[in-house]
Amino acid sequence: MDPDAVSKAFVEHYYSTFDTNRANLGTLYQDASMLTFEGQKFQGAQNIVAKLASLPFEQCKHNISTVDCQPSGPAGGMLVFVSGNLQLAGEQHALKFSQMFHLMPTPQGSFYVFNDIFRLNYA
Repeated sequence: MDPDAVSKAFVEHYYSTFDTNRANLGTLYQDASMLTFEGQKFQGAQNIVAKLASLPFEQCKHNISTVDCQPSGPAGGMLVFVSGNLQLAGEQHALKFSQMFHLMPTPQGSFYVFNDIFRLNYA
């Protein structure tokens, strides 16, 4: 398993899904998963998807600038740090963001998001 290839595939899948149908992100989280979104904490797939679905915009496009990955712990997890721009429909200026995912392996050989931290970057 190549961590860089796995993280690249995950990032492409995550943001493609986010930009087209946020409700479908629920399969990437489990009951123990936690999201910190701009300082607010949400636990469990249902609560996380409810938060993401409640964001005050319907359409957006993530443009990824960087993806950094490191193996994490003896269980085979991975840390994935993403930076980029978020373009909201109808808005002239993009918003800069950073997001960190802690991916953990599943018994089936895939990964789920154990931790997710999202922040807009204000300059």
